[in-house]
Amino acid sequence: MEVNFHYVFRDIAGTAGNIHVEVNMSVGLIFKIAAVGILVTILNQILKHSGREEHAFLISLAGLILVLTWLIPYIYDLFVMVQDLFTL
Repeated sequence: MEVNFHYVFRDIAGTAGNIHVEVNMSVGLIFKIAAVGILVTILNQILKHSGREEHAFLISLAGLILVLTWLIPYIYDLFVMVQDLFTL
């Protein structure tokens, strides 16, 4: 699924400008993040109840790093889009 946004903005003088932004974020990414969250939560609970808090922490950290590596390209695109917006 592809999401398209169309922004209309006004500058200080009141003139209107248009920005068309395409965001190619699939819904599958949201489901993958949710699946990692559920899996990490289940493993975290199992490890904590068995007395392995250190392993539970490492599993949580690994899940966070995995999700952040999936999101880094989208965060980069967001910063590029904001930079392009203010260099008009």
